[in-house]
Amino acid sequence: MLGYLNLVLHAHLPFVRHPEYEDFFEEDWFYEAVAETYVPLLQRYQALVNEGVDFRITMSISPTLSAMFEDRLLQERCLARLDRLIDLCKKEIVRTQFQPEFNKLAHWYLERFAGVKDTYLAYGRDLNRGFKHFQEQGVLEIITVGATHGFLPLLAVNPECVRAQIGVAVQNYKRVFEKAPRGIWLPECGYMPGHDEFLKDFGIRYFFVDTHGLLFGKPRPRYSVYAPVYCPSGVAAFGRDVESSKQVWSAKEGYPGDYNYREFYRDVGWDLEYEYIKPYLHRDGKRCFVGIKYYRITGPGVHKEPYVPERALDKAAEHAGHFMWCREKQVEYLYSLMDRKPIIVAPYDAELYGHWWNEGIDFLYFLFKKIHYDQQTIKTITPSEYLKEYPENQVVEVNFSSWGWKGYCEVWLNGSNDWIYRHLHKAGERMSELARRFENPDGLLHRALNQCARELLLAQSSDWPFIMHTGTDVEYAVKRFREHITNFTNLYYQIISGTVDERFLSDLEFRHNLFPEIDYRIYR
Repeated sequence: MLGYLNLVLHAHLPFVRHPEYEDFFEEDWFYEAVAETYVPLLQRYQALVNEGVDFRITMSISPTLSAMFEDRLLQERCLARLDRLIDLCKKEIVRTQFQPEFNKLAHWYLERFAGVKDTYLAYGRDLNRGFKHFQEQGVLEIITVGATHGFLPLLAVNPECVRAQIGVAVQNYKRVFEKAPRGIWLPECGYMPGHDEFLKDFGIRYFFVDTHGLLFGKPRPRYSVYAPVYCPSGVAAFGRDVESSKQVWSAKEGYPGDYNYREFYRDVGWDLEYEYIKPYLHRDGKRCFVGIKYYRITGPGVHKEPYVPERALDKAAEHAGHFMWCREKQVEYLYSLMDRKPIIVAPYDAELYGHWWNEGIDFLYFLFKKIHYDQQTIKTITPSEYLKEYPENQVVEVNFSSWGWKGYCEVWLNGSNDWIYRHLHKAGERMSELARRFENPDGLLHRALNQCARELLLAQSSDWPFIMHTGTDVEYAVKRFREHITNFTNLYYQIISGTVDERFLSDLEFRHNLFPEIDYRIYR
């Protein structure tokens, strides 16, 4: 065995929970992710364990996603959505009885969604339990993320805000997974020199940066991105490998674009007659993605052929074999140049697998099996295991960087979203003031101070400026940002004037109920 592969899945969603509505469009982000990515991942992990496959994978689970996993309201709504999908599949079996290619797919979807429901119920509807189980099995290493995925370099005007994003995340991880996190996924891979000191304060041993963040470090890393480096604080930084990322991420060259794979955008929510599909849409009656898709990519044009799961599965196995072969050749070459075994770090957004790329989870399943049975050049590993094998590493001052367009935070700071930061910086300043001013409050005041911290953290989510930049759901992102900043400001003035409105506070605690363990003193 000549080297290692570290697969990293970044699992994150913004905190979207609207109990004030019976039905809310943006909550679909969560339900789709559960049904198409997170439950299928747990199913494949279990299959690999049952088959005796020795594999390792790293997952970051953001505190906001973790909070949604354990929220009873969202659990009930997610289960109701699965029941509606199963009901629709049964109707589709009848509707397509004289269309063999679609009838077969309707049966396929029914079996799939029924299996997802069974697995969801088996974990008590709390997927944190499922991922925790595989961490305890030793095949999965779960790392944390900034509390609400705040983009830390742009919060650095208030160092207390950076520290709070990390500290609240660590506290939350300890409560949910009953141990301390070893690593962290810095939101959007955003790193600013010196932030590793905060990581050290909270016991974090390693983090990830994009390729150029490591390559432009001082001094230049001896092993490029194929071994970690230590920051001056002693916290390790792992750099992303470009080659393995390109094979999956690239819109032109990546595997997900293969014509045999399922077409994401052809959904029955848009294709079927309105009166037939209406009971499975939102209450406002607007067409939307339902989750049943009958067509494959076929080609670049509008014409699409029916999806054939068996053919797509064969292609996923073929691509897994090709990916493994490329990593073997890459490791053989690197090993000839290095005095240690190289590590190839391949990070991806988790929802690429299963949600956007339907066959992606099968790809991972085949990849782990092929690495286990079909070669002896590479082995999957976690960052903690690699650091244990190679505890001595070069000290490098890692460069300011992010991933995304241009690699230096332009996605989160541009003309579409720059207006939010003056509000965030002022709120951060005020939160630190409150933390210093009130040392040991009790009762209503203590609750208000903790809710202030929650509202600020929610306003800091990098998802809002990201959505403003991409233009996908701008109205919602702007609404959420303004709501949290306004809530924070109202609470701030109520606290300093000694007139906390309990009804207002209770409503916020009910709607924005994440981080039950939060302590506003983290901002001191």
